[in-house]
Amino acid sequence: MSRYFTSLFFFLVVAMGFSQNEPIDLNKKDTTVYKQRYGLRVGADISRLVNSFFDDDYTGFEIVGDYRITQNLYLAAELGNEKKTIGTPLGIDNDNPEGDLYTFTTSGSYIKLGIDYNTYGNWYGEQNMIYIGGRYAFSTFSQELDAYKIFDTSRYWNPDDFATGTSALGKYDGRNKSWLEFVAGIKAEIVRNFYFGASARLGILITNKRPEGILDDLFIPGFNKVTDGSRFGIGYNFSMSYLIPLYKKKNEPKKEKLQPEPESRPDPKDRPKKQ
Repeated sequence: MSRYFTSLFFFLVVAMGFSQNEPIDLNKKDTTVYKQRYGLRVGADISRLVNSFFDDDYTGFEIVGDYRITQNLYLAAELGNEKKTIGTPLGIDNDNPEGDLYTFTTSGSYIKLGIDYNTYGNWYGEQNMIYIGGRYAFSTFSQELDAYKIFDTSRYWNPDDFATGTSALGKYDGRNKSWLEFVAGIKAEIVRNFYFGASARLGILITNKRPEGILDDLFIPGFNKVTDGSRFGIGYNFSMSYLIPLYKKKNEPKKEKLQPEPESRPDPKDRPKKQ
């Protein structure tokens, strides 16, 4: 019996010796792989649809989309069409369309292409966005002068109003503008793969040449109103979109830079004494 215990004791001592040769890892890394959804997100601007329903002088729609190419970078685009009738009031008779100095209708299409960068750090499983981005935009449109009035010093035939003009009435085709647009917005996943988005936009016209004819470009589809002497325009959108997942990709953590160890300086006590 003593031989049995002696052999068992010897075996345990040898096993413990081999186990001590392998270093113990006190900082084990999480080997779980977290993958995020990558794909195409498409939707529509609901604000233009709502305005089309409530405003008789406006019709418009916009398709929005983005495609994720890296963890935080997205290709983005908008494609739309707008038609709007605008009247410039004359005097105090603001609510009467017949009191307008002139009335025109702008109709055309536009496209915007650019990128969005997500600045929001999501928890695992989330795919929300607080983003900034930029667009290059181009619009082709026409303007139709519906009615206008002429200032006449002689009020004999029109004592209570200005004379109505007719020679310049008509449609002016072949107009186009381009601009750069700064975008800031959010996109939040309300249910699986369905997103609500909102963004504000500041545009600056690149091409702003005054068109030939009597009528300036006072409204540009996709850009909004144009004020005299200014190249800037402000816009917004509220969108509903759906993510079409195409594949999943592992979220690569950022590699930490190794800091060089400080050089150890010799202790003054260890310096050799002068003889």
